[in-house]
Amino acid sequence: MKTPPSFLDDAQTERLAELLELRAVPFQGFNLEALDGYLSALTVGPELVLPSEWQPQVWGPKPPRWENEAEVEEVQNLLMGLWNTCVARAEAGEDLPEHLSPLMWLPEDPMAEHPDDLDVGHDWSIGFFRGVELREAAWDAWLDREDWIEEIFALLEQLASGEVLPEDYPKEPAVPVSYRERLEIVASLPGMLADLHEYRIEQMTPRTPVRRAAAPDRNAPCPCGSGRKYKKCCGAN
Repeated sequence: MKTPPSFLDDAQTERLAELLELRAVPFQGFNLEALDGYLSALTVGPELVLPSEWQPQVWGPKPPRWENEAEVEEVQNLLMGLWNTCVARAEAGEDLPEHLSPLMWLPEDPMAEHPDDLDVGHDWSIGFFRGVELREAAWDAWLDREDWIEEIFALLEQLASGEVLPEDYPKEPAVPVSYRERLEIVASLPGMLADLHEYRIEQMTPRTPVRRAAAPDRNAPCPCGSGRKYKKCCGAN
């Protein structure tokens, strides 16, 4: 088995997209954009998910039949290469080199005017939430503890649903997300992933317990030097 690339180059990205369109998309599996969101969730999430668990989800309910062992090896290397890309993206933070940008369809000129029904980021966010589902309880624990993670999820929900729910919903109708609002959320994704990555590392770092010195015997001389017994001095409280 070849060593997976540390990131996918353009040719490898196109090859993986081609395989997904042929072997995954027609069978309820992921396209490239959704897969990128899916792996992004797994690489910044609260618990490790092994390839043996996440890879079968890529292709849909039934595993594809590959032509030969060489194709199996090629697919494995491309998938793990994309995994490595997502890890490197989260570690890089907001100042991403172009080759680590989220794999997401955008119009040729993103800053031009476009209709609001152009749902950029939709498939990526759907893939992200599919990744969350693999460790839903652990993600819920994070969401319960950290409001800023809940805010990230709310923005991704806007990409997925195309709507913003008002506080008094359903009395007030949902508000459609504009193209410009979608673009702002997409631009903030690297920072979101970096924050989640840092939080993940923090949560997985063992904490050294604080050890308190044993209290002196109550009838021993007080360590403060007063000459009185500990129970009559500093140990009296």
